[in-house]
Amino acid sequence: MPTPDWLADATFYQIFPERFANGDPTLDPPGVEPWNATPTRENFFGGDLAGITEHLDHIVSVGANAIYLTPIFEADTNHRYDAKDYFAVDHRLGDLDAFRRFVDAAHERGVRVVLDAVFNHCGDGHWAFRDVVENEAASEYVNWFSVEGFPVTPHPKPNYRTCSGCYYLPKWNAYNPEVRAHHYSVARYWIEQGIDGWRLDVPYFINHSFWRGFRDVVKDLGDQLYIVAEEWREPEEWLQGDLADGTMNYTLRDLILGFTADSSIDALAFADGMNTLRARIPEGFHSGMLNLLGSHDTERLLTRHRGDVAAALRAYALLFAAEGAPMLYYGDEIGLTGENDPGCRGTMPWDESEWSPQLLEGIRSLSGARSECPALRRGVQEVRAIDDDTVLMIRRAPDGETSVAIVHRGDGARIPILALPDLASDRTWQVVAGDATLAGDGSLMLGTGGVGYLNAFPNEAQQ
Repeated sequence: MPTPDWLADATFYQIFPERFANGDPTLDPPGVEPWNATPTRENFFGGDLAGITEHLDHIVSVGANAIYLTPIFEADTNHRYDAKDYFAVDHRLGDLDAFRRFVDAAHERGVRVVLDAVFNHCGDGHWAFRDVVENEAASEYVNWFSVEGFPVTPHPKPNYRTCSGCYYLPKWNAYNPEVRAHHYSVARYWIEQGIDGWRLDVPYFINHSFWRGFRDVVKDLGDQLYIVAEEWREPEEWLQGDLADGTMNYTLRDLILGFTADSSIDALAFADGMNTLRARIPEGFHSGMLNLLGSHDTERLLTRHRGDVAAALRAYALLFAAEGAPMLYYGDEIGLTGENDPGCRGTMPWDESEWSPQLLEGIRSLSGARSECPALRRGVQEVRAIDDDTVLMIRRAPDGETSVAIVHRGDGARIPILALPDLASDRTWQVVAGDATLAGDGSLMLGTGGVGYLNAFPNEAQQ
């Protein structure tokens, strides 16, 4: 079954719902923090679904046409990876009507919605686990989990299987047919509520047979529904046609940030790594890759670049030019900073005087070029190094359109880009993004940002 076609044109925006916007203060939990307070792993700020709905136009303005939400189901924590009821919206986020309003408003703007499928574990407040705690061996759900003895004891060490040893995250027994039926029912239910796909949380902790069944359930409801697996290492196992449409592309993230933020690799190593990664991804799955630079599990992008906006924009230039769907993590587009969890989960500032206009406008320019140039979305990718500090990313579309992204680490340069015969011949080039100009000798003059996007059709195609 092919990867959903819409992914080739998708740009995602990831939201941690508790921290994006507070649209309905009546839902605020007791002890809610002021919106701009320091995030911790325990505190709440009152972010909700109404807040997301209220700010959909901002999401669209940065070029996004798909949203990935971290968990929204009833839970005890602010991150909600500890579900208590997979069929209910967390009461601090809203209710099912609020969710439907959000999905409808997103779809009206051409924005798809992907939810987080957290099926390896639940929270210790989940009704099935509570039944095991209370009724022990007599519970009808005792085999839904892996409990070693009674009473069920979380401390000092849980006597039941958990996610990574975390006592409040009991692990589901995904071999149990009743557990599978429960999880598959969850998948169906939220698709029936209008979602467009699922992101699989820590899927490597569950056997492949479970995920094959999950894919069958989802794809039976529509072959354009998206399944993307969280994967930090090797993507190939998920891309054989029976599990997922793509993976979260952390390998690409490592390559881009190694070049733009850390200077741990030069342009030659970057190009080699990118071309090797492309060869590893099976044909038909490149457009399904979810390409990211930051997430709820990493430090903020501007923090990684030590506050250097120009360097951060170089990273985004590579992201938006690469095969796969680029993803922005909420707040990164306006310069939100923070170290890894909990620092990366701060609240979105809605006072525009606190935003970085240079970063925001740069991202809008890059995403706009991607939207306007089919080759940047659907062209086959090749990456070259011009010198140690200059990367050339080429995207060639079947109709002859070619797009080139050039990224240089430094304060500007003259790059003999159009001296390359396979780029220069029979084409009229134009700069579509970045601080760059074409010189008469076929060189590209880069400004201080070190970024330029060019686009061209064969001359005969323009006539």
